Amino acid sequence: MALAYHEELDKKNTVKLRELQKDLPVFCNVFFRGIDQTTASRTKIAYAYDLKVFFTYLMEELKLHDSIEQFTVSDVENCSIPELEEYMEYLKYRTKKKKNADGEMETIDILNHNKSIKRKISSLKSFYNYLYKAGLISSNKASLLSLPKLSQEEIIRMDQGEIAEFLDEVENGNQLSKKEREFHEKNNVRDLAMMQLMLGTGIRVSECVGLNLSDLDFNNNGIRIHRKGGKNVTIYFSDEVESGLRAYLEERKLKIPASGHEEALFLSIQNKRISVRSVEKMVKKYAGRVTPLKHITPHKLRSSYGTNLYQETGDIYLVADVLGHSDVNTTKKHYAALEEERRRSVRNVVRLRKEEGES
Repeated sequence: MALAYHEELDKKNTVKLRELQKDLPVFCNVFFRGIDQTTASRTKIAYAYDLKVFFTYLMEELKLHDSIEQFTVSDVENCSIPELEEYMEYLKYRTKKKKNADGEMETIDILNHNKSIKRKISSLKSFYNYLYKAGLISSNKASLLSLPKLSQEEIIRMDQGEIAEFLDEVENGNQLSKKEREFHEKNNVRDLAMMQLMLGTGIRVSECVGLNLSDLDFNNNGIRIHRKGGKNVTIYFSDEVESGLRAYLEERKLKIPASGHEEALFLSIQNKRISVRSVEKMVKKYAGRVTPLKHITPHKLRSSYGTNLYQETGDIYLVADVLGHSDVNTTKKHYAALEEERRRSVRNVVRLRKEEGES
């Protein structure tokens, strides 16, 4: 029996993680085994990358060992708080050796912003926390590190007019180049179905590409998706989205899927399950024509849906539930400006004293 998309992805990520672990000290394997059942495979890969940066710092800056495999858990325990704080400083600017197009090694500069630094320090905190709980170190010095503060980023989304223009461009491709229009003629029905689905449900791009034919339910106008955290839920779509999906399914009947991709709902031009990267390029291509000053990504389509849903319902808990946020505070943070606008709009609703002549 073929694996589901998310299962296939986890399998690939597991293989990738095993390769990355070879570049880390052997004792780190205990950490990855310990968090295996509670941590997503993509998160574990991010931990592996981040830990390699940390051990590279210990090796190159503190000169503790000549190679990463020589490190032991004692080296981690013996790191002082000033040395860990120096690591945070190191993360702001560092260099890395990489092969160029000619196959020669060259040094490149890496500048990390606070968001990237915060992630790497969070990874380090998780690593220390596990080692401490497992009794492998006697103190958790990383817990004393303060995470860098992040400035509130502007939430980028498309308004109703931009969404209409965006979908018109996906459907007609009027502003595309001659070469792009040739490709567009072969895929516009599929592209429109995908963009309508994402804008009409707020699903993540990974959830969209992971859909199978069997996940569609036209009796209830719903799709079954696999959420982050392992939960399967049903999300409902509008009649407009249904129309786009039905049109695409008629076209899909004429395609012969590649072996192993027979169940995939959305197929690439090679008749394989379309990739996340392909959808990212698709969104960039169409959005660049109608909103050139906004950097629209698949995630921004999700934000646009969340904005529309909140404006129509005023129910932040419903928005959190439909978007799959485990914590409503995450939703509130993203839609704080809209909540402020709603509060301002009702400032005159409650009347303390009626005007003369009012009943």
